Amino acid sequence: MQTSHGASAWSHFLSVSPYTGRMGIEAISAEDGGCVLALPYSPELVGDPDSGVLHGGAVTALIDTAFGFAVFFRIQQFQPMATLDLRIDYLRPARPGAKVYTRALCYKVTPELAFVRGCSYEEDASDPFASCVGVFMFTAGQRSFGEQGKSA
Repeated sequence: MQTSHGASAWSHFLSVSPYTGRMGIEAISAEDGGCVLALPYSPELVGDPDSGVLHGGAVTALIDTAFGFAVFFRIQQFQPMATLDLRIDYLRPARPGAKVYTRALCYKVTPELAFVRGCSYEEDASDPFASCVGVFMFTAGQRSFGEQGKSA
């Protein structure tokens, strides 16, 4: 894991949070403005028992979590926020039985909003099964506009 701002804390949060802990979401890597999280394959998370494909809700949960952490790594402080918009374009089904990953990058922050993009894949980020973008709204008032507002 590559980060200087709370790597052990965010990894620990994933395991103790009832939501991410029950799903088994894992911290893989983090850096300024981005991170990679993983969701191990589990029969409990399958959406179609005949094909073994993960439920779209499980993949959405992974993406939303990764995107939120990417915002945190961009602004480098805790700031309450809500997912305002999350778009997921499925390019193909995830491979049954495979651990899935989401790479997220927060590329723009304003006083009220944060913009994130990323992709979900099995082993190779150059062969994603989903492409995603999201917008997060800070919910505890406006942030001060500084370096965080510049585009990456």
